[in-house]
Amino acid sequence: MTPVRFAKWVALAGLMSVTSVQAQEIIVESLDDPEESQDTFITETDSEVFLRGASLFEEITEEVRAVTGLGAELRALDKTTGEVRDITLANGQSEAFGYLRIGLTECRHPDDNAAGEAYAFLTIAENDNAAAPVFQGWMIASSPALNAMDHARFDVWVLRCQVDAAAADDASTDETSGN
Repeated sequence: MTPVRFAKWVALAGLMSVTSVQAQEIIVESLDDPEESQDTFITETDSEVFLRGASLFEEITEEVRAVTGLGAELRALDKTTGEVRDITLANGQSEAFGYLRIGLTECRHPDDNAAGEAYAFLTIAENDNAAAPVFQGWMIASSPALNAMDHARFDVWVLRCQVDAAAADDASTDETSGN
């Protein structure tokens, strides 16, 4: 008997050995008609779905103005050799790391916290295939895994934006004075 036939025979024997089958009880409850309910959180039209404001969906959001920094500080890792290098790029500049070309379009940071957060738009391509980038998009310093480069050999992530000396002095003065 071939292994496939034997497996089919074992499966059939197992099915035939079941003596009783128990059914699961299913309870179906009807929901209130959404148009009659006062607590409806979802409104549907032919083309869109809207969420009505409810305590579940309400969040306090604060708008923070983003400021363009002078450049960014990145960290690159070669996973095979263990080489780690900090790379400083100005906006619009690129640099080679291994066989990658790392280009920075722009680095932004919150106006009130220059040292606290960084959002950098990077384009990373292999030297032999510059037409199709390995990564292109925004990387966030505080959440590098949120939009990470997926490469077998290299890792690149953002550390911080570069700011002018006056902005850095203002940020450190605000932090030390407690404002």
